[in-house]
Parts: sequence; C-alpha cells; structure tokens
Amino acid sequence: MQLFDAPAGPLSLRRYPLRQRETLRAWDAADEYLLEHLGEQISGRVLILNDGFGALGCALAAYRPTLQSDSYLSVFSTRENLAANGIEPDRVHFISSLEQPSGEYDLVLIRVTKTLALLEEQLIRLRPHLNPTSRVIGAGMVKQIHSSTLQLFERLIGPTRTSLARKKARLIFADVDPGLEIPVSPYPVCYRLEGSDFQLVNHANVFSRDQLDIGTRLLLAHIPAGDGYRDIIDLGCGNGVVGLIAAQRNPVASLHFVDESAMAVASAEATFAASGLTNPARFIQGDALSGFAPASADLILCNPPFHQGSVVGDGIAWRMFSQARRVLRQGGELRIIGNRHLNYHVKLKRLFGNVRQVAEDRKFVVLQSFKAG
Repeated sequence: MQLFDAPAGPLSLRRYPLRQRETLRAWDAADEYLLEHLGEQISGRVLILNDGFGALGCALAAYRPTLQSDSYLSVFSTRENLAANGIEPDRVHFISSLEQPSGEYDLVLIRVTKTLALLEEQLIRLRPHLNPTSRVIGAGMVKQIHSSTLQLFERLIGPTRTSLARKKARLIFADVDPGLEIPVSPYPVCYRLEGSDFQLVNHANVFSRDQLDIGTRLLLAHIPAGDGYRDIIDLGCGNGVVGLIAAQRNPVASLHFVDESAMAVASAEATFAASGLTNPARFIQGDALSGFAPASADLILCNPPFHQGSVVGDGIAWRMFSQARRVLRQGGELRIIGNRHLNYHVKLKRLFGNVRQVAEDRKFVVLQSFKAG
C-alpha cells in the first residue's frame, strides 16, 4: 500500500493486479498535477475518463463523479482503493467505455490514452454531453501528448492550449465550441480476414484494429484441431480472430473469449456473431483467467501483451502463463505467439517443465507447453 498525498487528504492506493515487492505507484505526476490545478474549483457534475488505478476517482469521491473506463482492472482497482480508504462505493458511478454518458457534465477530466483512436471515440461520445461552460481538462505525461492529441481536442471539442510541463507531466485545456459539427464515429471498423469470408469487427481500443498483425497471422497458421479440445480459451482475445479460427477448426468445441478490455470483448462477440459458426461461446471481460475454475480448459491460445498501460514488462505475460497452468486440464496445452527477444520459452519451461517451438519467422515464434499428467 502506497500513500498518495492528494489535496483533500492522504490516500492509501495500490496497483492491481497485486505483485510482490511492487515498486510502481498507483498514480503518476499527471494525476498530481491535475488535482493540484483543480484545488477546490470543482462544482456540478464531474466525469472522469481513463482513471488508471483510481487515484482520481478516490481523490474526487466527495463530488460523486462518474468514471468511464474500458479497463476491467481500472474499475476493479478503483473499487478496491475506495474500500481501502473507507469511502462508500456509491460515491463513484461506473460506466463502460461502450456506454453513452447521460446528461451534461460541468467538469470532464481525461487521462490521455495511449491509443489515439480510443481518445477520438471518447471525445465524439462526450461532445453531446457538454455545454458552452463545461470545463474539459486532459492530463498525461509529456511523452503521451503529441500534436495529434491536441488536434483531436481542437477538432472535436474546441480551442485547445496546454500548460507548462511539470515533473514531465502536462495538462490540456479545451474550450467547448458549440458551433463545431459533431462527426459520426468511425468505430467500429471492419475488415475481411484474408483468405476467408470472415469479417473482423474492431472497436476503437482493439489491438491491430485496421489490419491483421504479423504475429497473429503466424499463430493462425498453427492453431491445432482435434477431438480432445472440448474447451478452448482465446486469452487476451482482442477482436476474437484467434478464437474464431479455433472454433472453425474444432466445430464441437466450446469457445471462451477473454479480455481485460470491454471494447475487445464486444469486438470478439460481434466478430463471432457474424461468422455463422455454431460453437457454444462465452465472452468475458475480466482479469485474465482469474474467474476460471482449475482444470477447466483443454487448449489456451494467447498473444500476450508486453505492457500494462505505459509500463513495459513481462509481468502480465508471466501472470497469464501461470494462470493458464492452473486452468488447463491434465494434458492440456498452452500455445502462444511472441517476439523472439522476449524469451518466453524460458518462462514456459520453468512453469510447465516443457516447451516446444511450433513455428517461427524472422520476428516471432509460436511456442507450446503441455500440463503434464
């Protein structure tokens, strides 16, 4: 537990998922800068977009804000941190990234997203809920704020300016221009999977939103088929293309599509619904495989992320592999795609006691490990 010195009083905050000897904080300099700028100049209805681990939601809970997020872990973290600080859970109202906000907001606080498309989608959804006096303030680290970021605020909200940088953080101030025409959202986008009649549906925050990435293409060529695959999990499903091909090659199997992103799960569900495949299928937004029972899957397919937000590392992949070992039945298989330099074979060997390279190209490798009987 780390102590966040918020303007309204200190808060005990934690990052989730929990890790031993955590050195990273549950907030950053952009959260500090934003809250110090606001001070007590807060009134009316408050909307917070993309709060990381609940620092903003907890610090502003007295104003009963609405918090909109695409991240399961962001919402979970905020709820846990509210409870840890004795703040009533109904002080913060949560809505999904796929929900439309209701009514007008007087103050909107936006943590700038890594994905520009997600920010575009959020600003388009937000625009009808602003009035000419609404205050719109973005916040992020300097490395996250580019000219394209400011151009989005200018195009979709109104005249935009930035603060001076402080501790490598910066604020964005956008004045609402009532005369701006509100565009129709370009999302979700669809494209046909090469060599098939399948249409892939992609909401704004989906990885490889505009075309199939080369890593996934290699994995698709090596998805197994067999009578022993009763339950197949597409872990970190994105638009669902991996689970889709697994379902096509294993028509009697049940598919489970899992992702931390609400937009990813919605994309996978739409992709599968349009496919015409008849396999039983579940679509789950959650923290990797935390909600799955032990020994409940025969095959887990995964293209693991190597970052959580702006933090790069193998912690999420390691956690996915560890959970996969717990969830696989005896003799079950984990099959993954990864960049060569990430050395996932070392981790898989340590966890499963075995690993085999199924395929490779110049940049990627497909690896498999079995849960020994």
